[in-house]
Amino acid sequence: MNTGKKSPLGRGLGALIDGVEKEVLEKKVEANLQIEIDSIDANPFQPRTRFDSQSLEELAASIRQVGIVQPLTVRESEDGRYQLIAGERRLRAARMAGLTHVPAYIRTADDTAMLEMALVENIQREDLDAMEVAITYQRLIEECSLTQEQMSDRVGKQRSTVANYLRLLRLPAEIQLGIRNRNLTMGHARTLVNIDDPAKQINVFYHIIQEDLSVRATEDLVRHIQSGAVKDPVRGELKKKLNTEYEVLAGQLSKLFESDVQFRINEKGRGKIVIPFSDSDEMERIIALLDKLNG
Repeated sequence: MNTGKKSPLGRGLGALIDGVEKEVLEKKVEANLQIEIDSIDANPFQPRTRFDSQSLEELAASIRQVGIVQPLTVRESEDGRYQLIAGERRLRAARMAGLTHVPAYIRTADDTAMLEMALVENIQREDLDAMEVAITYQRLIEECSLTQEQMSDRVGKQRSTVANYLRLLRLPAEIQLGIRNRNLTMGHARTLVNIDDPAKQINVFYHIIQEDLSVRATEDLVRHIQSGAVKDPVRGELKKKLNTEYEVLAGQLSKLFESDVQFRINEKGRGKIVIPFSDSDEMERIIALLDKLNG
């Protein structure tokens, strides 16, 4: 459905950040200025925390051949130094390639504008996982004082899309890690968000991994669980697995104590081990074995 909203992606930071085009970009000192690489300090607001080493090597190889195609963006700091606003990956690859100078745009920006530019540049990357997108959206809202509607305009996304990403932040950390490791797609994650109980979310998460469920299969599974048509599948499988393990262990203990050892476990996983005896002499024999094992 065409909403009439044109996506600002691909039109530069000025199109993404209100006021930056006139108030910041017009204050650009010089485009394509060659800056000494050792004079550039890291961006303290850098939203990206993980860089793929192989991808950096490939970019470094490309830079050795053709140089840096897209200039970095920096701002002046103190003592003739510069602070990186955007282009962390290019800067790292340039260092790997052995460059001493890099092309850069110098911009005038306060901390808030610098943070917003870094975040918006980050959100345009194609290799972001869903959690990185969600965290970046949340930072834009909290640290740049944007509403969801304002941020939707900034990044050219529907408000419902932004809201769906933000909902991922309510998932248990275990599932968020699974999304970051790309064990789950955004479709799987959106399905898990619809489950109210965190314990059930985690159980279904492991079921997705174990059975390699598609998004459609996951949706069907969650629908059946919520309707009560089926019980929690993972818990049932886990109980079955534990019952088998307990049976093996009970058999081993029965041989050791020469008695019919039993495991009694409730639904919460609590229970007890029962070692029956027929008279006091048999009880003393069992106690002697326990003392021997303890010694």
